[in-house]
Amino acid sequence: MAKTVAVAEQQTNTGMQQLKSLPERVSSFLRDVRSEMRKVVWPSRAEVQSTTGVVIATVFIFAAYFWLVDNIIGRAVEAILGVASK
Repeated sequence: MAKTVAVAEQQTNTGMQQLKSLPERVSSFLRDVRSEMRKVVWPSRAEVQSTTGVVIATVFIFAAYFWLVDNIIGRAVEAILGVASK
């Protein structure tokens, strides 16, 4: 039973220790975030504009492709159903 009480006290102390160390852990985390953010290489305005243009063009190309494929498959299904219903 003494062993159970000792284990329970250790768990309680661990919880309190974690609670007491919270401000220090948050501070350390924020310092690490600041350090990592200094390492980030941000794209220039020209790079952002060119990649945005590529993305928009690609979206329109894929939209046209899927529209074309959808129309072809839709007309094929209508033709098959038309033949099957006669």
